[in-house]
Amino acid sequence: MSSGRKLVIVESPAKARTIASYLGDGYEVEASVGHIRDLPQPSELPAEMKKGPFGKFAVDVENGFEPYYEVYGDKKKKVAELKRLLKDADELYLATDEDREGEAIAWHLLEALRPKVPVKRMVFHEITREAIQRALQNTRDLDDRLVDAQETRRILDRLYGYEVSPVLWRKVRQGLSAGRVQSVATRLVVERERERMAFVNAEYWDVSGEFTTAGGDQWFSARLTGLDGAKVASGRDFSDRGELKGSGVVHLDEAAAQAVVAGAQDGTATVRSLETKPYTRRPAAPFTTSTLQQEASRKLRMSSRQTMRTAQTLYENGYITYMRTDSPALSTQAIDAARRQAAELYGGDFVPAKPRIYTSKAKGAQEAHEAIRPAGDEFRTPQQVATELSGDQLKLYDLIWKRTVASQMGDARGSTASVRLGVTGTRPDGSALDAVFSASGTVITFRGFLAAYEEGRDTERYDSDDAEGSRLPTMAEGDAMTSRELAAAGHSTTPPPRFTEASLVKALEERGIGRPSTYASTISTILDRGYVLARGQALVPSWVAFAVVRLLEEHFPNLVDYDFTAAMEADLDEIAAGERDRTAWLSQFYYGSEAGPADGGLHGLVENLGDIDARDINSVTIGDGITLRVGRYGPYIEDASAPVAEGENPPRASVPDDVAPDELTVERARELLSTQAEGDNVLGQDPVTGHDIVAKNGRYGPYVTEVLPEPELEEGLSAAARKRALAALPKPRTGSLFKSMSLSTVTLDEALQLLSLPRVVGVDPESGEEITAQNGRYGPYLKKGTDSRTLPSEEQLLTITLEEALAIYAQPKRGRGATASAPLRELGEDPTSGKPIVIKDGRFGAYVTDGETNRTLPKDAPIDSVTFEQAVELLAIKRAAGPAKKRTAAAKKPAAKTAAAKKPAAKTAAAKKPAATKTAAAKKPATKATTKSPASKTTAAKKPATKKPATD
Repeated sequence: MSSGRKLVIVESPAKARTIASYLGDGYEVEASVGHIRDLPQPSELPAEMKKGPFGKFAVDVENGFEPYYEVYGDKKKKVAELKRLLKDADELYLATDEDREGEAIAWHLLEALRPKVPVKRMVFHEITREAIQRALQNTRDLDDRLVDAQETRRILDRLYGYEVSPVLWRKVRQGLSAGRVQSVATRLVVERERERMAFVNAEYWDVSGEFTTAGGDQWFSARLTGLDGAKVASGRDFSDRGELKGSGVVHLDEAAAQAVVAGAQDGTATVRSLETKPYTRRPAAPFTTSTLQQEASRKLRMSSRQTMRTAQTLYENGYITYMRTDSPALSTQAIDAARRQAAELYGGDFVPAKPRIYTSKAKGAQEAHEAIRPAGDEFRTPQQVATELSGDQLKLYDLIWKRTVASQMGDARGSTASVRLGVTGTRPDGSALDAVFSASGTVITFRGFLAAYEEGRDTERYDSDDAEGSRLPTMAEGDAMTSRELAAAGHSTTPPPRFTEASLVKALEERGIGRPSTYASTISTILDRGYVLARGQALVPSWVAFAVVRLLEEHFPNLVDYDFTAAMEADLDEIAAGERDRTAWLSQFYYGSEAGPADGGLHGLVENLGDIDARDINSVTIGDGITLRVGRYGPYIEDASAPVAEGENPPRASVPDDVAPDELTVERARELLSTQAEGDNVLGQDPVTGHDIVAKNGRYGPYVTEVLPEPELEEGLSAAARKRALAALPKPRTGSLFKSMSLSTVTLDEALQLLSLPRVVGVDPESGEEITAQNGRYGPYLKKGTDSRTLPSEEQLLTITLEEALAIYAQPKRGRGATASAPLRELGEDPTSGKPIVIKDGRFGAYVTDGETNRTLPKDAPIDSVTFEQAVELLAIKRAAGPAKKRTAAAKKPAAKTAAAKKPAAKTAAAKKPAATKTAAAKKPATKATTKSPASKTTAAKKPATKKPATD
């Protein structure tokens, strides 16, 4: 008997709760909690498949580049729950996001669920009652082209990462990764640092003063721009090598500048020219994903990842429209709402007669068709939502609201005046002085959109000192002027500014590299991988990034070429538009020929790579015989110019992490060499192992470690075999110095004691459990089973006796453990468990808990900014994932059929053709929901490995 219920599947629990509140009792809304399937790691394939065509990439590159998918191990419970709900449903609505990724999630759900009921694709760009009702009435089929586009990108990134990353492992460092967009983004940051390293500053002087009309009292600043008929050099007139560009430019030194001051003080000043012209400034377009990330970085100091996470929460709770879009266009309803609100708040004069229409200038702007704006046909002001939002959410909503309303307001109008003042006089040496001082100012007569919002900008290298809006007094050509406070000032030219997240996003978008929806994850990847470090807002490349980029530039030049990468992005857009065959394109990329294996392409490039001098790749010349090398334990410098005895190494010194590449000058390098002597301070040899024990400075402070001999691995090992062999090797012992120790005075005996930690104190005679003394993230402590107790000092780690330890354990616990502390924040009652939600500080960082479920906070989530809604969602996601399960050693059974070409049936979902047929079936449109039919293979458990070639 029919239940009459309809199952609606979305991605997140927060989105499910909001949509459920707009639908009646006849709808069951459930979250998939993101993607449910992906390409598995090759090591996780069924044993019978590891030696087959899917064994290297989980993609059959020999037969149409067909992928093999598995359900994530932690999503099998979720898939089973969705299947159970589907049994009682009459219809299935797939309501995932409307972009490529959302379309792919919907297709994977069909593959896993194999629905036998009608399927409808439901899309919307905002989560409001009106939008959801409209979406229910206007469902569509699944868009195979969008799924193809997402799948092609996924396969491309797998091929790129799994072919190139092992080269980085062998020649630079284990655990590194290469990716289609991340490698190019890293190159941009490295190239900017190279420019800064090669930069030679130039010194120059200028003169400025204040002027007013004769007898006037409105003073304005002006700067010397001409002298004796020639232009006076400013910072922009020098090259990055410190040379003056062009001819006919006067380069002032201090003496010449002071002579101008002396001559001008007693000279005569008049207005030589005055130019006035109308000033008009138009408002910025509504936000796209890229411009939102840039502006949030400039105005709110939010990272790209933080911006997108906050925007996701606002979208899922119905406050803004979909936040992944590259179109600045607004719907008719949104334009009307913005114009009405602007008129209500600022007056009808601030709204132009005709609506403003914005179109995208970016290539391939097609995935979503409206800008990011407040949700609904009537916008709520920031004041109206202030009781519901707080912290980053309120700040970001305020930014989006202002930008949207301002985009439909009138131009700012006024006038701009530029004046040139002639000053004549006599220098101290008796020579005539003919100087020109210049100033400009803008007077805003009608603020227009500026009453609501003004767009920020990135710091430019040569920002003008003239402030927009400064007013010049009324004057005319020939008027006499009075001067005061004339002064000379020395300046140095500045190197190109480092990228910030905002300017890097802008650079990627301008070059057509990647897609705005992926920029946040790209920047997060290069930060997490250690290629780039954040120093305030600036992005500073690591020395490892220099080695990686150099290797890619010299041996994989196309893969990090900006034009090639942009062209590849355009090709992917053509595949999404159905204008290009994906199999032929992938074959061209991988093999260099659409017909199959041939010379060229990524495969041939890796196969015929030849020898790479790892030592040379990992070296950067500093100057005067000093070279920086990226070593196994971090970067260090080596002075080849210093005399050494035969058989000895040249002087070396490790490079601290807080020294940026452009700061490592020859002078700084020699300072490090003199203070660190031989770099790693060799304390002696361990009498037991014979290994050298060294003391050194690291990212987290001074420490001691043993130096293991270089491993001897068998020649010709595959990347996977090499990885396994390295993983099986013993790891060097390390130990941080106590706070009371010094790197320059630590002895071999002290180092061996540190390396002996954790130390076994003894065995509890009552429980039989071993008690150990350990140094952890939060200081020294004792551990007995799962019971930990804090020690008052680090020195006790080496001296505490069993009796003293037992006495500590005899004392009563405080709360759940000896180190339990009060919550950092209390957020409110969880709607699911009914228990209070708090934020605590734990062993692995801050986490949110209701006493039953714990979820670690994201690394970039400030504790003070976490809202109640975010905490509820984090706990809901953790509950939905269920407890982590241990993997069994049982071999996985091979799938009955591999993923082949997708071929939807006319009504029911047909299985994919098996790879054994080695043919790619053409897709046929379905009469109902156009779905790529579920494969008949079973889905094996899949958990991401801790180390894998990450891709973009």
